[in-house]
Amino acid sequence: MRAFVAIDLPEEVTDALSDLTSVLPVGRSVPDDNLHLTLAFLGEQTEDQLEQLHQALEIIQVQAFDLGFDGLGSFGGDATKILFARIADSQALTDLHRKLRRAAHRAGIILPRERYRPHVTLARFGRGQQWRDAERLQGFIATHASVTLPPFSVGGFSLFQSTLHPDGAIHQRLADYGFGPQVE
Repeated sequence: MRAFVAIDLPEEVTDALSDLTSVLPVGRSVPDDNLHLTLAFLGEQTEDQLEQLHQALEIIQVQAFDLGFDGLGSFGGDATKILFARIADSQALTDLHRKLRRAAHRAGIILPRERYRPHVTLARFGRGQQWRDAERLQGFIATHASVTLPPFSVGGFSLFQSTLHPDGAIHQRLADYGFGPQVE
């Protein structure tokens, strides 16, 4: 089963991101229902591994925290594959990601050792992207570089199953994990 762990976004954030992508001149926008902040992509896992992960995630102790955005960016170099909204630096998010990696390891799930770059994927671009599309995308990023997106509170995270379809992935929530109250 293809799975990932993510933070859901509140409606006011998904609305703001949807408004932003509605004027995107190229690419395929991520549907509002699929907008999320990935903590870890788990890839293909057995039900047994996901059950072990579920048990490990249930005991993670974290207090609620706030997150904000820090502009737009893209992955893929000259042949952009993904447009994203960058998450501002957050020690609380970094700590949560570290705890999640340890929980995955305890469940026998080995995650790639790549630097965590927290972001919300806004749009994807196919292999047939033309150079003029790349110019239009870079223009969009430059124009909207200082866009103000609402900050949000994080009170938990979820485990999702992701099923690939020709029209895009379908995400199904498998479990939710709440945090303790936010400390002022």
